[in-house]
Amino acid sequence: MELGKKPAFSYHLNVRQIAVIGMLSSISIVLGLTGYGFIPLPIAKATIMHIPVIIGAILEGPVVGMSIGLIFGLFSIFQSLSSPTLLSFAFINPLVSVLPRVLIGLTSYYCYKLAANRMKTVGIGLGAAVGSLTNTFGVLGMIYLLYAARFAEVNGISAATSAKVIFGIALTNGLPEAVVAVIITVPVILAVMKRK
Repeated sequence: MELGKKPAFSYHLNVRQIAVIGMLSSISIVLGLTGYGFIPLPIAKATIMHIPVIIGAILEGPVVGMSIGLIFGLFSIFQSLSSPTLLSFAFINPLVSVLPRVLIGLTSYYCYKLAANRMKTVGIGLGAAVGSLTNTFGVLGMIYLLYAARFAEVNGISAATSAKVIFGIALTNGLPEAVVAVIITVPVILAVMKRK
C-alpha cells in the first residue's frame, strides 16, 4: 500500500468519522420519530430514513455507513417495541431490522466506488439506488423468508398470496424510494465533496 493512502476498509475510525456517525444516525432517528422520514406518494409511502446511511458510506467509507446502518436498525427494534404495529413481530428480529440496514453501507460504498472512477455523479447515483434497494428488498425479503405464514395471518391473506403481496410492496415502494434517494443524495454528497 502506498504511503499516505487510506485503505478502503479500515476498522479504525478517526474523530471526524465518529462525529459523522453520530450526526447522521441522529438524523435517521429524528426522521423516524417525527414521521418526516416518510414521503407520501400516490401508490404508497417512500421512506428516506436510509439516506443518512448512504451519505455516510459514500463520504466516509463502508465502516461508517455500516455503523450508521447498525444504529438505524437498532432504532427500528426500539421503535417496534415501544410503538408496536402489525409487523412489529418481524422488526424485533435483528435479521429483519438490523442486517439489511448494515448492508446498505456496504453496497452503497462499493457500488459508488465501482462507477466513481468514470463519473463521480453516476457513481453517487448508483450507490444511492443500490443502497436504497438493499434496504427495501433486504427487509421485505427477510420478512418473506422468516415470517411469510405469520405475515399472511396478520394481513388476512392466504400463505400462497403472501409472496405476491410482499414482493408487490417491494416493487411499489422500492423503486420510488430508490429514485428519491438518488434525487436527495447526489446534490448533498456533491456539495459536501466540494467543501472538503
